[in-house]
Amino acid sequence: MFANKSILITGGTGSFGKRFVSHLLKHDTPRKLIIYSRDELKQFEMQQQFDASCMRYFIGDVRDVNRLKSAMKDVDYVIHAAALKQVPAAEYNPNECIKTNINGAQNVIDAAIETNVRRVIALSTDKAANPVNLYGATKLASDKLFVAANNMSGASGPRFSVVRYGNVVGSRGSVVPFYRKLLAEGKSCLPVTHAEMTRFWITLEEGVEFVIKNFQRMHGGEIFVPKIPSIRILDLVEAMTGKREHHIIGIRPGEKLHEVMVPEEMAHHSLEFDNHFVITPAIKFFDKTVNYKINKLGETGKPVTDKFEYHSGTNPHFLSVEELRELDKITL
Repeated sequence: MFANKSILITGGTGSFGKRFVSHLLKHDTPRKLIIYSRDELKQFEMQQQFDASCMRYFIGDVRDVNRLKSAMKDVDYVIHAAALKQVPAAEYNPNECIKTNINGAQNVIDAAIETNVRRVIALSTDKAANPVNLYGATKLASDKLFVAANNMSGASGPRFSVVRYGNVVGSRGSVVPFYRKLLAEGKSCLPVTHAEMTRFWITLEEGVEFVIKNFQRMHGGEIFVPKIPSIRILDLVEAMTGKREHHIIGIRPGEKLHEVMVPEEMAHHSLEFDNHFVITPAIKFFDKTVNYKINKLGETGKPVTDKFEYHSGTNPHFLSVEELRELDKITL
C-alpha cells in the first residue's frame, strides 16, 4: 500500500522507526520516507545505515507545530512514534512529558489536518489503560486526542487511529538490553522490581507488521490491540541466566505489577477479531456512521463479554522459559 507514497515517522530514529524503515525498504517502494526527530546525532547515525534515495531526514520537535506542517507537505501517511517514554523520568519531570506526549500529539493532529494527510496512526502503550503513572496518563490523553481528531478532520480529511501494545523486546530502555548489559559486565544476580511481575511481550518486527496492517484495516477512531503473549519476569531471568537467582529492588515510581491493554470498563466498546482486539470510539462521529465490526479488509469482529479484560497476569498465553530463550536469540 506504500508504493509511490510518502510516509513520515515522528520519533523516527527510535527502535520502532529503524525497524519500520528496514521493513519498508525491503518490502515496498515508497516515494519518500521521512524521519522526523530532534536529535541530529541519531539522525546522522541512522543515515549511515539507511541512505536510500527515498530517505529524508527532518530535524524537528513535535512541540513545534509549524515545523511539523513543513515536514508533512505532500505526505500520505504518518506514524506518530515520538514520545517521552521512561516512567520514572516522567514522574520526576511531568511537565516535560505533558509538552511532548499531549501537546505534541495535538500538534501532529493539527499539522496532519492542515496538510491533508490521508491516514495517521499513533503508537500507544499498555500503560495508557487504567494509568497509574504520568507517562500512562499522557498516553491515554494522546489516545483520546487521536480518536476525537476524526471529528475535527471532517468527512474528507485525514483518518486517525491508535495502535496499543505492550513491552517491545529489545527496544531502547527496555529490560532485555539492560539485563544483557549487566550480564556482559559479569553480573550473575539480576535486579527484579517484584517477583510476581508480568508483562505483555511483542517483538519489534511484530509491532511494525501490526501497524502496517492496521493502515489497511482502519476506518478511523479505532484503538487496535494485538493478541500477544505475556511473560513472567522470573521466567525471563531464568531464560537469560539459566537460573532464577535475583535480588528485589522494589517497584519503581509509577510502575505497575501487571499491565492491561483492554480494561474491563471498555469491554462494552470492544470487539474481538482473529488476531487482535479493537476498542471502538466512546464518542459519536457527527459526519459518519461506521460499522467497526467489519474493517476495511473485510475482517469481521464480535463483541467481547461484559466482564472481559485483557490483562497480562490473566492472559491465556504465557511464553515458556525455552520460548523466551529462542526469542532472545532472534532479537539479538
